[in-house]
Amino acid sequence: MPAARVSELHRTAFVTGASTGLGRAFAAMLLADGVRVWGTARDVARLEQVASRPDEAALFTPVALDLGHGAHAEAVFHEAEDEAGGFDLTINNAGYGVFAEFTAADFSVWQAQLEVMLVNTARLSHAALRGLLARDHGALVNISSLAAEFPLPYQSAYNMAKAGLTALNESLMLETTGTGVVILDVRPGDYRTDFEGAVLRPVKSETPRSARAWAAFTAMMKSGPPPAHAAAALRRALLRNRSGTVRTGRFFQAALAPFVARFGSLALKRRIQAKYFHVD
Repeated sequence: MPAARVSELHRTAFVTGASTGLGRAFAAMLLADGVRVWGTARDVARLEQVASRPDEAALFTPVALDLGHGAHAEAVFHEAEDEAGGFDLTINNAGYGVFAEFTAADFSVWQAQLEVMLVNTARLSHAALRGLLARDHGALVNISSLAAEFPLPYQSAYNMAKAGLTALNESLMLETTGTGVVILDVRPGDYRTDFEGAVLRPVKSETPRSARAWAAFTAMMKSGPPPAHAAAALRRALLRNRSGTVRTGRFFQAALAPFVARFGSLALKRRIQAKYFHVD
């Protein structure tokens, strides 16, 4: 009989970026299902409201973690892992956006984003997967994005990071075939979070095209489904207990656009993307 609650499969979980948006929704979903959650943020004060009820608060441990420092982040993970007695589930969700023309921003801006969202996230994946394979049980979830398939204009390093995470996930699915470890590549579309409000915009001036793209991007984020929608999709995938890809978001992004991309031409896909962001 399939599991009815995530806690029947996973006793403990480590969730990065748990203070806001999708990460907070993932942590809340796990707590509601009885999972003990170690949730991270750079500032632990922002984690105070993640657990909504006293019984959930008893299951939640706030952790200060800055993915900008890879070695320290890995050390923090292992310290929490020792406290938990091993993590059955790790969800790498933390990240941030940068909006600018690729050549207008200093390359150091893009390099820092790739360090956080790809290199150091892969580092945590490496640390987590070692424990999962040693116990031959559990799940590693890397939150990629539909941007891995449909890149966002003026967010080049974000696209690179998410495409890299998806490639990592695909590699790990092959490597863990026949084991008790599940790898999930979760690709959300636009969700109604504060993500766009936290996007760094290092370049003061904008072109008319980039201004149109920013307006389209913010409008789509504000009109997207609530984060609980993504958490429900992740919950269903965890309960299925098998590796795979999870596309989630509004119907056009999560279902129709991938269908068109699969059966249409690359030229058609690019035309649709250009119109979608008003940069045609």
